[in-house]
Amino acid sequence: MRKKIKELLKSSQVNDQVVIEGWVRTRRDSKGGFSFIEMNDGSCMANIQVIADNTLSNYESEIKKLFPGAAIKVSGELKASQGKKQRVELLAKEVLLYGACDPENYVIGKQRVNFELLRDIPHLRPRTNTFGAVFRVRNRLAAAIHRFFQDREFLYIHTPIITGSDCEGAGELFQVTVQDIEKISAGKAKCDYNQDFFKKKSFLTVSGQLELESFACSLGDVYTFGPTFRAENSHTSRHLAEFWMVEPEMAFADLEQDMALAETFLKSICSDVLENCAEDMDFFNLRVQKGLIEKLQNIVDMPFGHMTYTDAITELQNSGQKFDFTPEWGSDLQSEHERFLTESVVKGPLIVTDYPAGIKAFYMKMNPNEKTVRAMDVLVPQIGEIIGGSQREENPEILETRMRAAGLEPEGLSWYMDLRRYGSVPHAGFGLGFERMLQFLTGMGNIRDVIPFPRTPGQLGI
Repeated sequence: MRKKIKELLKSSQVNDQVVIEGWVRTRRDSKGGFSFIEMNDGSCMANIQVIADNTLSNYESEIKKLFPGAAIKVSGELKASQGKKQRVELLAKEVLLYGACDPENYVIGKQRVNFELLRDIPHLRPRTNTFGAVFRVRNRLAAAIHRFFQDREFLYIHTPIITGSDCEGAGELFQVTVQDIEKISAGKAKCDYNQDFFKKKSFLTVSGQLELESFACSLGDVYTFGPTFRAENSHTSRHLAEFWMVEPEMAFADLEQDMALAETFLKSICSDVLENCAEDMDFFNLRVQKGLIEKLQNIVDMPFGHMTYTDAITELQNSGQKFDFTPEWGSDLQSEHERFLTESVVKGPLIVTDYPAGIKAFYMKMNPNEKTVRAMDVLVPQIGEIIGGSQREENPEILETRMRAAGLEPEGLSWYMDLRRYGSVPHAGFGLGFERMLQFLTGMGNIRDVIPFPRTPGQLGI
């Protein structure tokens, strides 16, 4: 039975007969009549060294022609390593070639390649050390998120990907239709939503929050974790057209409980990844961002700072710092503002609350001053906003007024209004951008490098 390299490298059971399968990273031949093969199977960062002797039947015909990227199966005996880099190595009794790799055209095996080039071959980039580490951390982070909510008895709800509503009100939605767009564009057919699949305009979701609220107002504490889409024509290192969101929603909860959950959540998932992805995190700390582990440990250990939006604007205006965007009350905080607050003012994570109603979504609960809403953003160094949340407006009259002010017709969201008409309760929740969290955890500079197949304007990929 196949053994994972990760498991063997921790093993002290030398002289065991084992089988491994994976891909060749390097091969060098010795004058003594044997070859050293560095082999990796994706289970960990480290390779295992395989020693293949020239007495093997396919030594000259296949083994000496192995190049990086070739897939092989090795059966042999686990031995204590003579080198200092690892404790064990494998003495091959048989090497089976599954698939050769053309050294002329295999880009990864030739030389060090940059991230931009690797984005053009996303199907191969997981074979590099960096991207293997990224996606192992991504896997662990997803598991940690589910574990966090399951341990607290939140119910996992699958919210729809196709929707008829714009949760954020930004209008940056991908439309879904079965109508013949080419004929409509050529004037050979008319757009008729009554003839469309859903008999109305439909879109890919930008958030599962509105639908999730209906379950929170029935079942209590719930969360969703799934893909979301935004047709924003942005080419920055922080934006994707397709990305994943984590969205918990709590019934009978206010903003204070929402902030407490967000802080505990971030501390928990950072701690989990540091503990369970130590090898990969050491790599990121050494090769990608110096001081990364210390930064993450500070998230785990430090209490989060708190500041109102109004105080944050005052802090920025009195800082003497020159910003590209002048901080003014009523304008959204820019990334440069968020980073200054976290990196220079509180020197750590910060929760900003009570934003102006005019720059926040219609569903956020209005404060008594009728100028600000019970919203909160969690800001972290180097990234800025990583979580956005609020207490939701549970009063149907106020909610209707807010919807109309945002240019939305309450009749179009009558089901959402029903949650306030029939047994309305205080409730709150937040959203975490999964890929932005991965950027923060790994130190990777571009969000396109923490998702398997990035979708961005003009780039569908494979």
